[in-house]
Amino acid sequence: MHMEQMAIQFNDVLLNYGADSNRVEVLKGVSFSIDENEIVSIVGPSGSGKTSIIMLAAGLERSSAGTIKIKDEDITHLNENALSAVRRQHVGIVFQSFYLIPNLTALENVLLSLEANQKYNGEQQAKELLSEFGLGHRIHHLPSELSGGEQQRVAIARALINRPAIILADEPTGNLDESTSNNMMKLLFDYTRAQQTALVLVTHDDRLAKQCDRTIEIKDGNIV
Repeated sequence: MHMEQMAIQFNDVLLNYGADSNRVEVLKGVSFSIDENEIVSIVGPSGSGKTSIIMLAAGLERSSAGTIKIKDEDITHLNENALSAVRRQHVGIVFQSFYLIPNLTALENVLLSLEANQKYNGEQQAKELLSEFGLGHRIHHLPSELSGGEQQRVAIARALINRPAIILADEPTGNLDESTSNNMMKLLFDYTRAQQTALVLVTHDDRLAKQCDRTIEIKDGNIV
């Protein structure tokens, strides 16, 4: 019998900052798993630990205790190089701030992601993805020449170009107006469904959360 592979598993994950009396407990023993083609929203009040979950799953932050698996590989004790290899191989990340490189064009920003994976012949693929996202006529523009919504679509294309098994999105529409936000999320949902990719979406937008297969609610560092 084929067991569905888990995209992400958190097992009793703790995250603390500081020591002794200054210690801040961000996550207090969080456990959940996300299937390989599931779309899951993470909701909760500001400061509840939602972004930390994204950072931990991406290997950009280390847990204080507990185990984290990405595609059945335990990443809890991997060194930086091994973590970044897992990230490159399996994970695409979209932040609220777009983090585009200002002196590179839209196309070059997306290609950078392929080059990190030592794939150098992806120009056609990158152009097609940008066209799919309605940016075919903007590929040679710099970020400063693009609107916020266009910059965010470039950031999403950059996250998707390596065809990651897992997309982590932290408030990806936080800086966008409602209609831009709706268009962009439709792109992301359609892509995720078509590629059968796992999508983890941190959001404070109830309407977005409801479009996901499932919602995980975090409060005070615990799952509610």
